[in-house]
Amino acid sequence: MLFSAYFRLLRAGYVLAREGALSIISTKDLLPALAPLRAGIWLGRLIEHPSVRKAGHVERLTKALNVLGPTYVKFGQTLATRPDIVGVTIAGDLAGLQDRMDPFDATLVPAILTAALEDKAAELTELSAPIAAASIAQVHRARLVPANGLPRTVAVKILRPGVQARFMADIESFYAVARLADRFAAATRRLRLVEVVETLDRSAQLELDLRLEAASISEMAENIKDDTGFVIPSVSWDHVAQNVLTTSWVDGIPIRDHAALDAASVDRKALAANLLQSFLKHAIRDGFFHADMHPGNLFADPHTGAVIAVDFGIMGRINRKERRFLADILYGFIIRNYRMVAERHFDIGYVPREQSVDDFALAIRSIGEPLHGRTAADISMARVLGQLFAITDLFDMQTRPELVLLQKSMVLVEGVARALDPNLDIWSVSEPVVGEWLRKEAGPMGQIETLGEHLKTVAEAARRVPMIIAKAELALADYHASKHRQRDRLLRQALLPLMGLAGLTLLAVLWRVLTLTM
Repeated sequence: MLFSAYFRLLRAGYVLAREGALSIISTKDLLPALAPLRAGIWLGRLIEHPSVRKAGHVERLTKALNVLGPTYVKFGQTLATRPDIVGVTIAGDLAGLQDRMDPFDATLVPAILTAALEDKAAELTELSAPIAAASIAQVHRARLVPANGLPRTVAVKILRPGVQARFMADIESFYAVARLADRFAAATRRLRLVEVVETLDRSAQLELDLRLEAASISEMAENIKDDTGFVIPSVSWDHVAQNVLTTSWVDGIPIRDHAALDAASVDRKALAANLLQSFLKHAIRDGFFHADMHPGNLFADPHTGAVIAVDFGIMGRINRKERRFLADILYGFIIRNYRMVAERHFDIGYVPREQSVDDFALAIRSIGEPLHGRTAADISMARVLGQLFAITDLFDMQTRPELVLLQKSMVLVEGVARALDPNLDIWSVSEPVVGEWLRKEAGPMGQIETLGEHLKTVAEAARRVPMIIAKAELALADYHASKHRQRDRLLRQALLPLMGLAGLTLLAVLWRVLTLTM
C-alpha cells in the first residue's frame, strides 16, 4: 500500500475529528471487543473544534466531508437519512450533501460537451446553470433540438472534472483501513472488510462511466414497463458519453419537501408505502435495484402520487438465490417465524454450520419481537443495529460482500419512507410484495424456473465434461511421462555406481597386468 494512502487516512481522521464527527458515536454502546476504538474516539475528541463542544452538535461536519472528497460525501448522504441513528440536527446538516453541493466552474461545460459528444453537442441548447450538484456530477437543464425529431427539454448530467482520480484515491485509503483492521483487529476479520471495499470499488468504477448508467436506466425501464407508481427518465443515446448523460426531463416535488407535498395534497403515507414496495419489487422480483435512493434522487408526481427516481449511477444486482434469501428473511419477520429466518441464514452460509440453529433463532426472536406492533417512530434503529452487530459477533457470522449494496440501500429507503410517514408499519407494507413473490416461487411457474436453473447448471456441467476429460488425459499423460522420467532417473542412479565399480575393476585389472609384466 502506498504511503500516500496512509497519509490521506491520517488527514481524514484529523479533519473529521476536528469537525466533531466522533461526537456522533456513543462509546457506551460499543462492544467490549472494540475497546481500542473507544480509546481512539476519546483521544480524537481532544482535538475537536471548540464550536462543536459549545454547540453540542456537528455544525461543520458537512463542510468537512466536502473537503475530504466524494466517497466521504456518499457516507454522509447515507447518515442524512438516519435521524434515528445520528440525531435530527446532524441529519438535517448532512441533507445538504445530497444535491446542494458547490458546482464546478460553468465555463468548463461547453468544452466538456464538445469533447465528449463532438457534433452532437451543438444539438444541446439553452443550457441552464447547474440545478443540482452532487459529489460525482452536476445536472443542467437544456433544450435538445435534434436534426431529425421534435425539440424537447432534457437533463444533462456531467461528471466533475478530475473526480475519477479523487474517488480512486479515497478507495485506496479505504483499502488501507480494511487491511490494517484485518491485521491488527481480530474482532473485525469476520466482517471481511477488504471484500466489502472491493464491492464499493467495483460500484465506484461503474458510477464513473455514464454510459453504464444509461444502460442501467434502459434495463430498469424494461423491468418496470408494466408497473405503476414508479417513474424513471428515458435516455437520449445520441447524447451519451463516458462523462455525459442526457435523459428526458422529469418534473416533480422533491420527496424531502414535506411542506410542498402537503400543499399539493400528495398522500405522504401512500407515497412512503409505494416507495418501499417499489424497492422490494425491484430487489426481490427483478434482482436489479436503484442502490442510491437518498432524498436528493427522489421526487413525487403531484398529479399521480408516483415516485420519480433519478441518478442511476449506483445499481445493485443479486441473483435468484439471494433474492429468495431476502424474501424469506423479510417474510419470516412478518409472520414471526424466527426458526425459518435462522435456517435461511444457515442455508446461504451466513452463519457457520457449527453454530446452533435453535440458539440463533432465539437471538433473532430477541430482535424481531420488540419490533412488532410498533410504528417506525417507536423503533430505535440505532438500538436494532447494535443488537444485530452483537449477534453477528456472538455467532461468528461472516459479512456477505455481495449483499453490502442491498443492505445499504434498504437503510436508505427505510429512512426516506419513515421520514414521509413516521407511523409506517414496515411489515404490513412489505407483506403484499414479499408474500406474492414467495407464493409465485412455490407455485408451478416458480418450480419451472427452479427446474430450469437446475437444468442449466446440469447443461453447463455437461458442456464442461469434454474439457474435463481432455484435462484428465493430459494429467494422466503427464503422470506416465513423469513415471518414465523417474524410472529412467532411478536407472541412471543405479547404473552410475555399477559403472563406477566396473571402471575401478578395469583399472585394478590393468594395474595388475602392468605390474606383472614389469
